[in-house]
Amino acid sequence: MKIVIIEDEKLTADDLAETILKVSPGVQIVARLNSVKDSVAWFRINEQPDLIFSDIQLGDGLCFEIFKRQAITTPVIFCTAFDEYALTAFKAHGIDYILKPFDEQTIASSLSRYKDLERKFMGNDRQIEKILQLFENRKNQKKASVLVYHKDKIQPVKLEDIAIFFIEHEITYIFTFGQKSFTINKTLEELEEITGSSFYRANRQYLVNRKAIKEASQYFARKLSLTLSIPFNDTITISKVKVPDFLNWLSEN
Repeated sequence: MKIVIIEDEKLTADDLAETILKVSPGVQIVARLNSVKDSVAWFRINEQPDLIFSDIQLGDGLCFEIFKRQAITTPVIFCTAFDEYALTAFKAHGIDYILKPFDEQTIASSLSRYKDLERKFMGNDRQIEKILQLFENRKNQKKASVLVYHKDKIQPVKLEDIAIFFIEHEITYIFTFGQKSFTINKTLEELEEITGSSFYRANRQYLVNRKAIKEASQYFARKLSLTLSIPFNDTITISKVKVPDFLNWLSEN
């Protein structure tokens, strides 16, 4: 099996290559690339490998740019320190998504996944379609947590613990059921993709957890005003155009 590693941190690339060879001594690592630019150039003139291990955030951009510029059909195992790109990864021939720091068991499991798929779909013209179907549920899964900033630290917060995301002075904040506030480096549009149907975009400023809504009451101009189950001073309104959609969403289990 021929493998290409795309990773901009040399120590991590060394560790990954060593771990791959340790758990699967028969593989051949044919290239170690460290940027979008170098990767695009390499794939233009070389035969595609059997498998790619790729970091997502490279020094000159996201690795997805490589797959936009080059027609790469090789399956990819994404290895990253962050999990916010999972959905995009599985649309780019991703067959697994592992978070750093990885270990031998994680790498061995990912290689085993690849080999299982290879055996199952070898010689089948509909290989890509079936692989995508196999991982459809996983692609549609929403994240269990997000990364937030608190002083000089970055920490995960479970989505189920978040009552509301909101914009204030062009900064995105979260407010938890435990009445803690954090900033997060994402737009509400991005958070909508991440949070799924458990949260509703009330308006341009607020994204609310269903569990945080205590009641909705009539507001002027046929709008609705939301009362939350947590202390929150801002008035959150639903426009009359969105009222039917909101009430339908609120009635879901």
